[in-house]
Amino acid sequence: MGQATVAVLKTRPETVIADYSRLCELGGLRGALDASAETIVKDNISWHFPFPAANTTPWQLEGSIAALRQAGFAKLSCVQNRTVVTNAFKGTDLNGYWPICRAYDVPVLFNFEPKDMRWVEYKPKGKMLVLDRIFEGHIRVPDFFFGRNVVHLPTMKCHIYTTTTGAMKNAFGGLLYEKRYNTHSWIHETLVDLLTIQKEIHPGVFAAMDGTMAGNGAGPRVMKPQTKNVILASADQVAIDAVAARMMGFDPLSIKYIRLAHEAGLGVGDPREIEIVGDASVAEERWGFKVGRTFHSFLGWLAWYGPTRRLQRLIFHSPLARLTYPFSEIYHDYYRWPLFDRRAYETWRRQNPWGQLFAFYQQRGTLAATSNLAGVR
Repeated sequence: MGQATVAVLKTRPETVIADYSRLCELGGLRGALDASAETIVKDNISWHFPFPAANTTPWQLEGSIAALRQAGFAKLSCVQNRTVVTNAFKGTDLNGYWPICRAYDVPVLFNFEPKDMRWVEYKPKGKMLVLDRIFEGHIRVPDFFFGRNVVHLPTMKCHIYTTTTGAMKNAFGGLLYEKRYNTHSWIHETLVDLLTIQKEIHPGVFAAMDGTMAGNGAGPRVMKPQTKNVILASADQVAIDAVAARMMGFDPLSIKYIRLAHEAGLGVGDPREIEIVGDASVAEERWGFKVGRTFHSFLGWLAWYGPTRRLQRLIFHSPLARLTYPFSEIYHDYYRWPLFDRRAYETWRRQNPWGQLFAFYQQRGTLAATSNLAGVR
């Protein structure tokens, strides 16, 4: 691989939409995507509740859509997925995506709705590390993804299984079937396999990452959000994750999915080989983030990595798997949210400039798409 380029900018609520346009231009959006193809905007909903740093921000979604339109990409769609712990419809609503997509005439599609797309078997041309074995040679991906560009919209945050989660992890929900929990014990290798598949089925791949609020702690839902006022973009999914990881305080090449992808030539994970454009000094920030531990993360470790991992086939390949769903829902939606995270969210919404911008989105829908809001920028 040659040298990669990652754009990094400082931003603020008053200029964030324009900053995203500049960011995407600096990050090489036009050159990364096929101008003749339609484009999927793949946001990230780690939790349907609007907890800061957990999900794609409304300004990230609007800014990226505006940047795509300005670059001449007219045919866009926003694709959602569901997981054991997230409700895609609820998340799209509570995080303010519906009015933005309506304002820009971007259809919202769901990869689990047959009317929107079908899951078809795919035989990767490149070497698979684990997916062919996990799915016994029957890897399935959404038919809608073939021949379309994809633009990932992750946030900067920690993750209990992958240390950090970013552009590469963002493909996990959209591109893998609902039984993707089978891959958790090999999650790093899975992300590398997914990047191989993306390079085969998408004519172009790009990422615009939001670090206006960044998530320290266990992640990707149980976090301590911190205001960082940073946004990143790149056509290299490995490089943008490496730069983000380094800023958060981790050695990128010590994170297995980044190292494996770098060694496979799927992108650049060595910071010495990455060119920073935009506000280069910002990329030198080191935040000292650490992946925290919770009771829920301990149970996850037991299931996927601990001594009880040998019971996976008994639990997750049988009707017993359904018993794990309500536990996760109870923990996140009926314990964490009402007792801890809702109060943190409401305080952020009242007192933090980004929280106040989020409240504005909830009240008015968009910043730039309607003329009566033009003066806000």
